Amino acid sequence: MTSTLTSLKPTRVADLLRGGDAVLVDIREPDEFARRHVQGARSAPLSALEQTGLKLIPGKQVVFTCRSGMRTAANCDKLSAIVDGEAYVLEGGVDGWAAAGLPVVEDRKAPLEIIRQVQIAAGLLVLLGVGLGVAVAPGFLAIAAFVGAGLTFAGATGNCAMAKLLGLAPWNRPRAA
Repeated sequence: MTSTLTSLKPTRVADLLRGGDAVLVDIREPDEFARRHVQGARSAPLSALEQTGLKLIPGKQVVFTCRSGMRTAANCDKLSAIVDGEAYVLEGGVDGWAAAGLPVVEDRKAPLEIIRQVQIAAGLLVLLGVGLGVAVAPGFLAIAAFVGAGLTFAGATGNCAMAKLLGLAPWNRPRAA
């Protein structure tokens, strides 16, 4: 049985969680979840959800969240299809939860999310290419063109070579316990 996702304000979700009536499911990737998440949320990455499914306690309401609520809204059909009965979405996501003054778990030692690392690296490479192209030789503009082509390819195919390369960087390796 499928249903639509009903939006709930952070304070309402907090009440449901405190009462033990709901489970909060964070659909972001593990690197995003590790950096910042709602206290007590379960990590269930959207990328693996169809393969792994949701193992839920019967009788608990399900509230989905992401960082801002946009990813959850964009995937509401997929998410509601894996839940029997009513499903909800945390209005404003983790950002909305924090803005409401509710507790989040934040690990500043965890690496930045891979997508943010890609954005920073791509931006710096474009700036470098344009700067060198203007100041030194126009041939350096090829750096910016190469990065633009790579981002276009990544967007079209879902395969980002820069993300894979950054994933191998020492700061993105799991820390020893």
